[in-house]
Amino acid sequence: MSETKFTTPSRPLTWLITGCSSGLGLALVREVQSHGDMVIATSRNPSKNPDLVAEVVSKGGKWLPLDVTDLSSHGLIEELEQSGTHIDVLVNNAGGSIHGAVEHLDEDEARWHMELNYFGPYRLIRAVLPHMRKRRFGVIANISSGAGLEARPSMGGYGAAKAALDGLTKVLHMEVAPFNIRAFYVSLGSFDTNMAAAAGVQKAAWDPDYKGSMAEELTGWVTNGTFTPDGDPAKAAKAIYEVAAAKGIGAGNEAEVCLPLGRDLAVRVQQVVDRWKHTMEVFGDVANNVYIEKKPGESS
Repeated sequence: MSETKFTTPSRPLTWLITGCSSGLGLALVREVQSHGDMVIATSRNPSKNPDLVAEVVSKGGKWLPLDVTDLSSHGLIEELEQSGTHIDVLVNNAGGSIHGAVEHLDEDEARWHMELNYFGPYRLIRAVLPHMRKRRFGVIANISSGAGLEARPSMGGYGAAKAALDGLTKVLHMEVAPFNIRAFYVSLGSFDTNMAAAAGVQKAAWDPDYKGSMAEELTGWVTNGTFTPDGDPAKAAKAIYEVAAAKGIGAGNEAEVCLPLGRDLAVRVQQVVDRWKHTMEVFGDVANNVYIEKKPGESS
């Protein structure tokens, strides 16, 4: 199968970005606007950030309320498209986490992770794709995490949701490429945003067996204000912009499905590669020898 050749219009693009009130989302809004593109920024409650709303609007953008966990959130895309605002780039950035041991997270906490980090983006993707297919162009960028690659203790719910989003994106990437639509996910390491401060903690008390465990220690480390990530959101936003817009580092790399960002993420990628190599050293022989034996004369 030959590699798909993607094209990007030589005109300003229209971006819909979720989770823009702070951190990477806000940095990306500013990066996109600095290039003259149209931005539709969203957050659950824009009235909490009037100065940011005014900043975006003063530069020709829009700021609209959107709660991605709302089952009717996809309606915003239909409203925009019907009003003549055609979305070229969808960035699913809104997200969040609750730290706690897998055993201690209750079902509501597990479902919350999936609604925010997986089903929310999924609804918006399904809503925007028919319009992108009709125009034979579009970009879907899903902001993920190294936790989707391999989560640390206390991040089971978050890691599961991000892994689900990564898996969806990989399949989507293959399915929509024939329509000149690109889908990729951004695997983030730790960046200097308020995500750690905003992280929740399991409702259940720690069972004594988990006292002093890595899960408990990491929960405290991330949520008590001592965690100091060194990733620069502005630099990450620039990289995401260039890949989505097929400029700079993104030019000629339109077929890539993953954008890894962060020095700590690069270390984690190598750890995963090394573990898979080890796994195949241990179980490679059995992996290759569980096939159905053919009788003499049978075709393979």
